[in-house]
Amino acid sequence: MNMAPTMNSTVKISQANAAARTEELRYQSGFGNEFATEALPGALPIGQNSPQRTPFGLYAELLSGTAFTAPRHCNRRTWTYRIRPSASHPAFAPYRAGTVASAPFNQTPTSPDRLRWDPLPLPASSQEVDFVDGIYTYAGNGSVDMQIGCAAHLYSANSSMQRVFTDSDGELLIMPQLGGLVIESELGRLGIAPGEICVIPRGVRFRVMLPVGASRGYICDIYSNAFQLPELRRI
Repeated sequence: MNMAPTMNSTVKISQANAAARTEELRYQSGFGNEFATEALPGALPIGQNSPQRTPFGLYAELLSGTAFTAPRHCNRRTWTYRIRPSASHPAFAPYRAGTVASAPFNQTPTSPDRLRWDPLPLPASSQEVDFVDGIYTYAGNGSVDMQIGCAAHLYSANSSMQRVFTDSDGELLIMPQLGGLVIESELGRLGIAPGEICVIPRGVRFRVMLPVGASRGYICDIYSNAFQLPELRRI
């Protein structure tokens, strides 16, 4: 996991809406579907992903995708068309591990006893803790290097992020338990409330905004394939 430069932008959120939903947020529904959206009409090329000359002089970039050898039904890709190339940011720098960990989880021996944990306390009002600094790793398995397994994190934050974050290890599934979130990414804005989930694909840069105070919840970090919905069948 690496930190990226600060992205200067703002979100207009209604403080009266605790679910972090506003009329300005419109979504394309579905999971695992094909989506296309453009800020300006005609910004997306027609019939091709990476033409030699893109509309408006934009930079065509494949953000993430499967190999061409993957079966058609497994093929996944995210194409973006940017005003500036993503590689224009400064070099990445290591970020202190803190309370976030990645597999293999061999820092401490596994206890044979039954374990449970209490909900994370919310940060003190005198201390600003954003989403990244508020992540605590509780469990996991597998290996990041071998791209297998997952990690279970809890988060507790009381401050909106003034920087952006990207997970290069795998996909993130975020589920608030207390307080809603507004997630700004390269692909748009998404508001989620307790009882809802958000999946952020590998490599997507994002930041988490807190529209109505502190928030607490759960994160599943999967290192292998992308999240998939289970098949519906009779047992």
